[in-house]
Amino acid sequence: MITNDFVPGSPCWLDLGTPDVRGAVAFYSAVFGWDYESMGEDMEGGMFRKDGKIVAGLGKLTEEGARSAWMIYYCVTDADATTESVRSAGGTVRVAPMDLDDWGRMAQYNDPSGGQFAVWQPGTNKGVELVDQPGSLSWTELYTSDAAAAKEFYGGVFGWQFGDMELPGGGGTYSLITPAGLPEERMHGGLMEVREQDLALANGRPYWHPVFAVADCDAAVAAVTGNGGSVQMGPEDAEGVGRLALCVDPSNADFVVLTPAQG
Repeated sequence: MITNDFVPGSPCWLDLGTPDVRGAVAFYSAVFGWDYESMGEDMEGGMFRKDGKIVAGLGKLTEEGARSAWMIYYCVTDADATTESVRSAGGTVRVAPMDLDDWGRMAQYNDPSGGQFAVWQPGTNKGVELVDQPGSLSWTELYTSDAAAAKEFYGGVFGWQFGDMELPGGGGTYSLITPAGLPEERMHGGLMEVREQDLALANGRPYWHPVFAVADCDAAVAAVTGNGGSVQMGPEDAEGVGRLALCVDPSNADFVVLTPAQG
């Protein structure tokens, strides 16, 4: 589960980079019931809210050649020290540590295989205000063609603990992620090894995506497809997890919707 006490190494923020801000506002408002608060008259960026609470950010995609995607930020106590850890572990810096007024300090990286992620050193802004509830972030997930290398890198940078489980039907191994020093019930994400050809969305590179909780997975999928998105997998039931689907928005940014299992 994801909580909003935002211990170091846990997901605390996410934002969507898209070439079509207005289209994204219309799509995600329809799928999740989000409200949008623009940061300026040009509609180039702002915040999504659910029931008045911030659940995600949104911005115009300006990086040449970049794909539309969700960026997940992990909480750190020192973004500059984390940047050195990323470099030492073989990652690269996409955006050097920078202050966003007094809100906090951020940086963005590529892992050694090209997977993109970011960190947030909180200032006055600790992170998203709603998690683990319908219409908000409930899990984070990495698809990679080299799970062992990913665990070595991210474990070194964040101190994450990993617990492996075998997927039913010979589906492979899924590695559960828990922040350093916390019990398993505080796990916040997972990573899964897939074939390189299964990483076509990111041109063969690993990629992170968010999992959003929803009250009704099938209704959420109908809203996705009814508003210009598509479904890559599901809806299907995962024992002990819930009912889920891997979706893509109209600009090709991927995310998962999940109705958690009861009990």
